[in-house]
Amino acid sequence: MRSSLPHFLFRLTALLALSACASAPKPPSFAGKPVTVYAAGDIADCRYRAPQDSGAAATAMLVAAGLAADPGAIALTLGDHTYPVGLPAEFNDCYHPTWGQFRERTLPVPGNHEYYTAGAPGYYAYFGARAAQEQGGYYSVQLGKWHVIGLNSALDGAGAEAQLAWLRNDLARHPARCTLAMLHHPRYSSGGHASNPAMAPLWQELAAGGVELLLSAHDHNYERFAPQDAAGRRDDALGMRQFVVGTGGAMLTPVRLDRPNSEVKDNSVHGVLRLDLFDTGYTWEFLPVASEASPPFTDRGASTCH
Repeated sequence: MRSSLPHFLFRLTALLALSACASAPKPPSFAGKPVTVYAAGDIADCRYRAPQDSGAAATAMLVAAGLAADPGAIALTLGDHTYPVGLPAEFNDCYHPTWGQFRERTLPVPGNHEYYTAGAPGYYAYFGARAAQEQGGYYSVQLGKWHVIGLNSALDGAGAEAQLAWLRNDLARHPARCTLAMLHHPRYSSGGHASNPAMAPLWQELAAGGVELLLSAHDHNYERFAPQDAAGRRDDALGMRQFVVGTGGAMLTPVRLDRPNSEVKDNSVHGVLRLDLFDTGYTWEFLPVASEASPPFTDRGASTCH
C-alpha cells in the first residue's frame, strides 16, 4: 500500500481549492462550502448507436454542464464504463467521445464488464494512475471534509481478502465524520441482478466503520435505500444509505423486486446523481435526461452525517 497520494489526486486538491459555491440551495444547518460530485455507472454502449447518439452522450452533457459551472466539481464513475467486454477500443471509440471529455476530473471504479477481458487492460490503460492498478484497483482520497473510498467489487479470493484488510485499515486511519464509498456491485438491489451476498463483507466493514454513503450501479436503474446497519436493518440514526445509479447510458432494465428499505426506484430515464458534500451533511438530486421522459423522474433530499 502506498503512503502518498498519486499526482493526479494533488491536481484534484488544487481544483477543489478553486471550488465555487454549488447552485443548489444550502441547507441552513450545513457548514462549509460543498464539494459537488456527479455519479453514475453502466455508461458507454455503442453497439447499436454512434457515440454522439448514445445514452452516454446524453448523460455526459449533464455532467459536463455541472463541471463547467464549478471548477471544483468532479465525476465519480461506478463501473461498466464500456460494453460489451471493456476492450481498449471501446474506451477509445465509445467512452472517450462522451464521458472521456472529463477524464482528468474523474474518480473511477471498475465493474464486471471491464473484467470480461482478463485483467481489465482497457480500463487500467485508459484511466492510468487514478485507477490504482498496482493496488488492486481500490484507493481512497479526501474531497473537502469527506473521505472517499473507491472499491473493486470484481475481486475475489485472495484479492478480495487483501482489499477487505486494506479497507479496515483505511477506515481506522481516516475516522472522518462524513465518508462516501463507491463500488460497482450493490449489496442490496431491487433490479434484475438482485442483491449480492458476495458484497456482504464489504458492506459490513463499511457500516461498522461509520460510512455515510455507498454508491453502486450494476442494475440499469436508479434506486435509493433508507440508511441500513451492518445486517441490512433500517437504522436512520447510524445506518449507511445506498444508492444504485446504473443509469449512465447503457440500456435501462426492469426493476423486478421490492427490497426491504428501498425508498425510491425508477427505470424510466437515464441520468446522473448529483451530491453536494457539505462539511456536516449532504444533499442529493437525480438529474434526468429531460428529453427521455415527460415529466422526467427525479429524486432529491438531504441528510446530516452521523
